Amino acid sequence: MLTIRLQRTGKKNQADFRIVLAEKESPVSKKVVEILGSYNPRKKTFQVKEERLKYWVAQRVELSETMHNLLVDKKFVDAKKVKAFNIPKKPVEPAKPADSPPAAAATETPAEAAEAIAEVEAKIEAPVAEEKPVEPAA
Repeated sequence: MLTIRLQRTGKKNQADFRIVLAEKESPVSKKVVEILGSYNPRKKTFQVKEERLKYWVAQRVELSETMHNLLVDKKFVDAKKVKAFNIPKKPVEPAKPADSPPAAAATETPAEAAEAIAEVEAKIEAPVAEEKPVEPAA
């Protein structure tokens, strides 16, 4: 099946495109059936062989999405634009709460909070049992 699409030419960061008729499954930079024109997005120049383009469109040759939108802009095709590409969205991570006290601690009365602090201090001050050093076996 044939399709009309853009073939990139030009230097790095200076894109220039050929409008070509090629097999749909063939690689973009390989063999083409016919060169129909050119398009430079930086200078907005659009040159096309109108009679050949109209001939191939009349033959029901498929247009790539980008080429379809370009021809709609230039009034060669009377149709609505189509969505040419989709930018995938990054998955949203759930927001982590800031270092805030737990909800249960916020509802404690001052007396309950004082008791909890006393329990923690008692655990800290409790004497630690001394450990005997382990002698290495000979």
